[in-house]
Amino acid sequence: MPKIVVTHNVVDVGKWLEFKSERAAAIGGLGGTNVVDHVGPDGSNIVAVAAEVNDVEALTEALSSPPPEVAAVMERHGVVAPLVIFVER
Repeated sequence: MPKIVVTHNVVDVGKWLEFKSERAAAIGGLGGTNVVDHVGPDGSNIVAVAAEVNDVEALTEALSSPPPEVAAVMERHGVVAPLVIFVER
């Protein structure tokens, strides 16, 4: 199962971290497991989410053009586009 890393800015890192379990559940609904959040030690608003995924194309499509329920979660978490997706090779 390949791993992915998604990086993006957030409005507020502290608020974003409060939604850790909800984010893991949302990514799980898209086929992701072992979801891990990462923040920079420099205090910036750039964050990363790593996960293992069954279907990289489906997850990439869902994040690139999110369905309403995923878009609502992203907005609530303070996600700022664009999202940059890296795939394990």
